[in-house]
Amino acid sequence: MEMAFTYLTNIPLDQARKEYLAVLAEQGFAARTERIAVRDSFGRLTARAVYAHINAPHYACSAMDGIALMAKDSFGATETTPVTLLENQFTVVDTGDPIPENCDAVIMVEELVKNEDGTITIHAPAAPWQHIRQIGEDICAGEMILPGFMEVTPSAIGAMIAGGVMELEVLAKPVVGIIPTGDEIVPPCENPKPGDILEFNSSIFSAMLSSWDAEPRTYPIVPDRYDEIRGMLQKAACECDMVILNAGSSAGRDDYSARAVEEVGQVLYHGIAIKPGKPAILGYKDTVPILGVPGYPVSGIIVIEELLRPLIDCWYGRENDRASRTSARLTRQIVSGLKYQEYVRVRMGYVGSDLMASPLPRGSGVVSSFMKADGLVVVPQGTEGYTAGESVRVRLLTEKQRLKNTLVVIGSHDPLLDEVADMIHRNDRRLYLSSAHVGSMGGIMAVRRGEAHAAGIHLLDTETGEYNRKYIKKYFPHGEVYLVRCVGRQQGLMLQSGNPLGIQSFSDITRNGVRYVNRQKGSGTRILADYLCEKNGVDPAQVYGYDREEMTHNAVAVQIAENSADAGMGIFSAAKLYGLDFLPICVEEYDLLIPGKVWHTTMVRQLIATLKSTEFRERIEAMGGYTLDRPGEIIDVF
Repeated sequence: MEMAFTYLTNIPLDQARKEYLAVLAEQGFAARTERIAVRDSFGRLTARAVYAHINAPHYACSAMDGIALMAKDSFGATETTPVTLLENQFTVVDTGDPIPENCDAVIMVEELVKNEDGTITIHAPAAPWQHIRQIGEDICAGEMILPGFMEVTPSAIGAMIAGGVMELEVLAKPVVGIIPTGDEIVPPCENPKPGDILEFNSSIFSAMLSSWDAEPRTYPIVPDRYDEIRGMLQKAACECDMVILNAGSSAGRDDYSARAVEEVGQVLYHGIAIKPGKPAILGYKDTVPILGVPGYPVSGIIVIEELLRPLIDCWYGRENDRASRTSARLTRQIVSGLKYQEYVRVRMGYVGSDLMASPLPRGSGVVSSFMKADGLVVVPQGTEGYTAGESVRVRLLTEKQRLKNTLVVIGSHDPLLDEVADMIHRNDRRLYLSSAHVGSMGGIMAVRRGEAHAAGIHLLDTETGEYNRKYIKKYFPHGEVYLVRCVGRQQGLMLQSGNPLGIQSFSDITRNGVRYVNRQKGSGTRILADYLCEKNGVDPAQVYGYDREEMTHNAVAVQIAENSADAGMGIFSAAKLYGLDFLPICVEEYDLLIPGKVWHTTMVRQLIATLKSTEFRERIEAMGGYTLDRPGEIIDVF
């Protein structure tokens, strides 16, 4: 099958995968086999049928503790006419003992009466061959124990050893070489220098490969020098069954991967119509697949899942797609381009009988979003996306039972939610908490649509100075929700350590040289910032960075701590976490909105109990910047 190499193609994923497998099959791509000890074979796949070498048992043996005898010597024994056996008429045996040649039955010890003179009295006759395991009763020599391409189970190990099989031929685990490349890539360390990128992709890929029964082999980091990349690729292709060349697959100045693959072997395609993961390279050297993978971790994960895993499944003869799929309702809109098949990570949980899916950040470098994801929504090529509330198909990354035990919290961000999640799970290992940060108004809308068990909110009524109540009355006029007291929290300006710009008031954010970073529209903190602008006569258009938005307090704090910004509204606990200065402005109410229909569920009851606990108080006070006034109590709104 001849395919022309086109630089940066845009081939649909299904077509690319099918043609890649076909080309490799023509090259002779197939599993190797190896001989291993039976005792080490658990979970391995037999390469061919396994036959017993000996009988099991290989001698006639006693199946019980008792005595062996000739059955005819016991005939006539009854309760009223017992038979007494002389010492030369029986042999004492234990379970597994060989049966003496002059014996053809065993009587259990429980049925014997031992006499002082060494004789034994019995009150029932023995049938010929009773309680005797015959030669080959379990396995006969030459009998098939396992067929080919079957997984070795613990009991199969026992059967093979019983059948005299000490070694067997299995499919070798495919050795997958991983070659990390890049001048900026450094081995993992605690204190990387600016510009250093920690090389953790190989650790992610290795764990994925191990879970698929492959053997990862990571090579030393190769700098962006063509000859060295080509040399390492040539070495790996000779030593491994498959090769992952990580990074350098795009079309940038130092992206040598496609050229190296083409010189070492052949390139089938460079560029797949998926997002993230477009720059993937599908190549091979003889029977060895070579997969060029983008450097961004999420891109790499997607490419390896979609294009390398099928190769491993083909190696073992497994079904290509074992991922469970289900339908879920989107809590937010997904917008997608038409050119690619896009993979969107989602957090999930059941609210009532409905499975909800909340999209996570979609950047191809945001590896934490994959860690947090419960599922993947695949947006087909040519589709613009999905609307909020629409039912979509999801590839599950988390078991359904866990999703049914997950408390779904959608709304304003606060680090205390992570602490609550930890406490809930520690107190009841069956329960989990999943939070999605969409701002206070987003949380109210999620509760209104029945998409969440709870929402964190802190919405200021600028006319009265009161928090949350006005909005609850407006959006829930019939009072079908509970507003639960959580914490008071200190809001203010987070500033660089030492406050080098000497910012003394909110109005100072308009000064020349001050770089501001904001929260997203709809968040309570953004509403507060907008209110402070109006109150202090600040024109947002005159604030450098006012339209620069982050989704969490911690994300704002990180920008300031890393000198990407000078100031931003946030909570004291986030400032403390990153060693920032803090200019207090107000104490606000951060409460939880809970729909009445889930109020009595186990998960919500555990949430309320956690808020009222001593542990919650201790943890929150340690974080700093919070006040606690009867957390967990219902606030009278109506």
